[in-house]
Amino acid sequence: MKNIEVVAAIIHDNDNRIFATQRGSGDWKDWWEFPGGKIELGETPEEALKREILEELDTKIAVERLVDTVNWDYPKFHLTMHCYWCEVVNGELCLLEHEAARWLSVEQLDSVKWLPADEVVIDKLKVQLFTISE
Repeated sequence: MKNIEVVAAIIHDNDNRIFATQRGSGDWKDWWEFPGGKIELGETPEEALKREILEELDTKIAVERLVDTVNWDYPKFHLTMHCYWCEVVNGELCLLEHEAARWLSVEQLDSVKWLPADEVVIDKLKVQLFTISE
């Protein structure tokens, strides 16, 4: 099975809402995910994430910390996804590759159909964000 290693940005705002993006093409079209992409040769995960978000959303981010690394077997490949807690430094989060996007509160996280690997992270975030909001 093919192995793919990616990074994903859990972009948050001051209200602890999470930025979610909807895929516009491919086998998983219309499913929701954290934005990000593949790590290129010679890049650190943090460098790759900053590059991917600039390319996909025309936005500069600060990568704050690693939240989780998810390993997931999709039908056609094995995914290793490093998910980082991030915030916007500069830019307006313009959709250059995705179909749609939403800011979701902890109560709204289940309102979209997340990709299976992202769902693993959502379950952990709900616990963390619920604790923060109390």
